[in-house]
Amino acid sequence: MRYNALSIAGTDPSGGAGIQADLKTFSALGVYGTTVMTALVAQNTCGVHSVYDLSPDFVAAQLDAVLSDVRIDSAKIGMLSNASIIDVVCDKLQQYPIPFVVLDTVMLAKSGDPLLQPDAIDKMFTQLLPRVDLITPNLPEAAALLGCDIATDETTMKQQGEALLYQGCQAVLMKGGHLSEKESPDWLLTQDGQWRFTSPRINTKNTHGTGCTLSAALAAIRPQVSDWQSCVEQAKAYLQQALEQADSLEVGQGFGPVHHFHRWW
Repeated sequence: MRYNALSIAGTDPSGGAGIQADLKTFSALGVYGTTVMTALVAQNTCGVHSVYDLSPDFVAAQLDAVLSDVRIDSAKIGMLSNASIIDVVCDKLQQYPIPFVVLDTVMLAKSGDPLLQPDAIDKMFTQLLPRVDLITPNLPEAAALLGCDIATDETTMKQQGEALLYQGCQAVLMKGGHLSEKESPDWLLTQDGQWRFTSPRINTKNTHGTGCTLSAALAAIRPQVSDWQSCVEQAKAYLQQALEQADSLEVGQGFGPVHHFHRWW
């Protein structure tokens, strides 16, 4: 069986993040990719220059066009930009149930530029989180959702993950890349248990699109495995190799992209 995945996200003309990264990840993992754009983002490896939000009606029209025609086995949600688009996505997830939905709680670009309007954070927390299966916040994003300080250790990191799980989503993958440890610890928390994953830190500045790539990999892999633990393990292995090979690319003057097609070239 060939699976179909959907990316709901913004764009990246430099190809390292957003919908472009999601499509590359889907393809690399053997999944057919479809897309719905929420915003047109003028960005490159150095930063975000401008954001043009698409109208909620047009986002809804794209979702209707894809979901009324194509069997979607999983979805990754990335940049939503504003509260009105979050409303539309919530409505369409109820209208068109998707077996597995991964939410990458995108708030900032790698450069630090904002990708989610402040008034949309509460709506994401109260309305969207209960409608998805897995969220993948980094530590600043988790703190913003919960309205608390950024975790500085794994104990606090797990406590914040449990607080997000309590909000109603089925699973939380807390990403610990912001901790100052030799390894980068991630915690998967579900109603059935907690699992720790670690990866050696890769000495590269080319990390543009890592969050997008991981969440897209999770969406691509989940229909093919039996549980989130196996999904996270395989997705992290894919991303680790993409990071290890990132320096073989020559893209941009800032934070370059990971190498999505490291298995082939």
